[in-house]
Amino acid sequence: QVQLVESGGGLVQAGGSLRLSCAASGSILPNNVMGWYRQAPGKQRELVAEISRDGSANYADSVKGRFTISRDNAKNTVNLQMNSLKPEDTGVYYCNVRIRITIVSRDVDYWGQGTQVTVSS
Repeated sequence: QVQLVESGGGLVQAGGSLRLSCAASGSILPNNVMGWYRQAPGKQRELVAEISRDGSANYADSVKGRFTISRDNAKNTVNLQMNSLKPEDTGVYYCNVRIRITIVSRDVDYWGQGTQVTVSS
């Protein structure tokens, strides 16, 4: 069992910055990917950024150059530094941990409750 708690959301003007943080606890296996997803009203949840334990990261094209994801393996935390925010970045941001259970060839996803990010024009 894994629990994720996000923090750092809020209201910011376009061009501003926010830093999201997620703390994971529970039975987290080392073979995992941590990431951030977001969902705007009426839209599908989409990947914003993800990062492997070795630091390899992927970003959505829309946030490349503006967002930076990082993680602390010892603390089981993942952060998302968001700069040059745009109104289009508005949505609920969810922390995600994906654990690969190799013995059964299965990925298991865990989700936080979400934190609201609102970017005003």
